[in-house]
Amino acid sequence: MTHPQAADPDQLAFQEYRTLLFSVAYRILGSAADAEDVVQDAWLKWSAADRSQVADPKAYLTRIISNLSMERLRSTRHKRETYVGPWLPEPILTSPDSADGVAAMDSVSMALLVVLETLSPLERAVFVLKEVFAFNYAEIAQAVERSEPAVRQAAHRAREHVQARRPRFTADRAHQRDVTERFFAAATGGDINTLMELLSPEVTLWTDGGGKVRQALKPIIGLETVSGWFAALSTATYQGIEPGQMRAELTSINGDPGLVFRGPDRVVATMTFDFDPEGRISTIHNVANPDKLHAVADGTRHDIF
Repeated sequence: MTHPQAADPDQLAFQEYRTLLFSVAYRILGSAADAEDVVQDAWLKWSAADRSQVADPKAYLTRIISNLSMERLRSTRHKRETYVGPWLPEPILTSPDSADGVAAMDSVSMALLVVLETLSPLERAVFVLKEVFAFNYAEIAQAVERSEPAVRQAAHRAREHVQARRPRFTADRAHQRDVTERFFAAATGGDINTLMELLSPEVTLWTDGGGKVRQALKPIIGLETVSGWFAALSTATYQGIEPGQMRAELTSINGDPGLVFRGPDRVVATMTFDFDPEGRISTIHNVANPDKLHAVADGTRHDIF
């Protein structure tokens, strides 16, 4: 990204909305790398535009980023359909208290991004602009270059779809952090009894290796199977890394407490969790595809709008 000269108000205008643009693009695409690419493309379009004709830079830039994101999503759909094993979003590090608090963080959670992946590109863009950023239908119609009735229909379909599939329960942050810490201690220590206390009976583990590293190609389901999988990790060599060489840290990933696992020379995986009404872990998202770990490895923390 080219950094603006302080004297250029047009460049400063773009920089002012850069975090917003990334926030929109990331939610539509579920990929930090793709989101950065479309923000760069938006910068090029903004640079080439006749900005004397732009009355509202925010609306203009939102239209650019929405359409670039939908276009990119359509072009990547085939890759996702032929992906080896489960496809999970690319994790990002987030500031624990970033943006507008819990609502903004929930809207970049792995749980929601996984559900958004099942929407059409138009439905996903409309949902993000309406439900996350509170744009009105007229503004969204302009942004996605569709009629207002078409946008209303897309919003209705998307909202029903998301409500039917997203987790009904969100644990408070303090409880999430406590359970995540206890889970980590139990998993690394091979403490299967504590693992079974922390996991829901119907817990599901999704692992994304993308065919690049060895991971389960189907979800692992059930208390005993999942706890056994983690207990084995404490004694097994993983991607050539001995258990004693593996380090993990508790940090904020996609707005929730999560774990980053590191070997001596690289980030190996991230792990995030959903919870059931009893506060037990109901879903585990484990991203180990090295192509999806660059944003975490870079150490950049995103303030998400």
